[in-house]
Amino acid sequence: MKNSVLGALLVAIPALTHAAPLDSALSCGESPRQFFSMLRAQHLIEASPMHVEPNSVNAFWPAHDVSLTAFNHDVFAVFGYQRGEPLFKPGDGSPADKPLYGVVVVAGMDSVRKSLRAAGSRASVERAAPFLTAIVCEGT
Repeated sequence: MKNSVLGALLVAIPALTHAAPLDSALSCGESPRQFFSMLRAQHLIEASPMHVEPNSVNAFWPAHDVSLTAFNHDVFAVFGYQRGEPLFKPGDGSPADKPLYGVVVVAGMDSVRKSLRAAGSRASVERAAPFLTAIVCEGT
C-alpha cells in the first residue's frame, strides 16, 4: 500500500511543475519590456528581482513551480534592463547603455552556442560562471 501511494506521488510531481520553453522569446525580436511582460503575465518569474546590478540589470528567479528551459537547457535565472521602464529597479551605478534581456542556463558555452546556431537564434553567449552561460538579446 505504501509503495503504491509513493509511486502515485512520484508520478504526479512532474505534473505539479509548469514547464515553459523560452526558445521563441529568445529569438531577440522583442524589447525587454515585451519579454518581461510575457513572463510576468504567465507567472513564470518571481515578482521582484533577486538581484540588481549597479548598471540596473535586474535578475529574477524562475517562479517556484515553474521549470524554464532555453534551447533544451535548464534556466537558472532571467535578466534584463530597459531605460525608463518601471518593471526594472535602478542600480546604484550608471545604467546600461542598451536595452537587453536574456537567461542564464546551466550548460557550458560550447553546448549553448551549438543550440543557438541550430535554432537560428541571433542571441549572443557570455560566460556567467563555471557551467553557467548567459544567453543575451539586445532589445529592440
